Amino acid sequence: MRQAFGVDHTRSSWVGLRFAALLVIVAASLIGAGSASDAKGREQKTAGLPSTDELPGFQPTTPLWAWADFCNRHRSECASDAAEPSVVRLTKATWDAINAVNRHVNATIKPLSDQDHWGMVDRWDLPEDGYGDCEDYQLLKRKMLAEKGLPRRAMRMTVVIDDKREGHAVLMVRTDRGDFILDNKTNFVLGWNQTSYTFVKREGDDGASWVSLGGVIPPFATANR
Repeated sequence: MRQAFGVDHTRSSWVGLRFAALLVIVAASLIGAGSASDAKGREQKTAGLPSTDELPGFQPTTPLWAWADFCNRHRSECASDAAEPSVVRLTKATWDAINAVNRHVNATIKPLSDQDHWGMVDRWDLPEDGYGDCEDYQLLKRKMLAEKGLPRRAMRMTVVIDDKREGHAVLMVRTDRGDFILDNKTNFVLGWNQTSYTFVKREGDDGASWVSLGGVIPPFATANR
């Protein structure tokens, strides 16, 4: 009779193991569901955002004289903070801000060559009087986007050769979805490889030296409206 009312340790251990296994399965399911939910959330946040390729820089090179002159007059615009990211995470809010600033500056500034504006072939400056040529548009966009919180280190002034074989300046924004171009010739923000430009050189990571983008001989000036 004592056997009938005794504890079956073998059966008790087996039930405990089944319960522990069930807990492991439930926990794994919850983790899997959480991961799937996180992935879905990331997809929703990037849905509709464009992507393009990265344009890597090559060896260091010298900036245009007009850039060095601009930096001497506007040191805060050329200061580089190594703590800032060199690539910005592209979110819908960031993409909307980039497009809004590009359109606003293109619509606000009136084109005027440096020769007519300053009596010089090439002068880079902020278009504070409402007039400027290509680089002045991009410098203002860069300033406005920095004021909206984009890191200057991820926004690179860039020299290109356009379809007229003339020097031209654009603003490159480096993102985790590729490198995009802001241009006064179009209100569309395009991936660098969607433009018809030959890319010559751009600002480097440290803000002082520039880097070449393919070994093309740079233009004497970016005096292109």
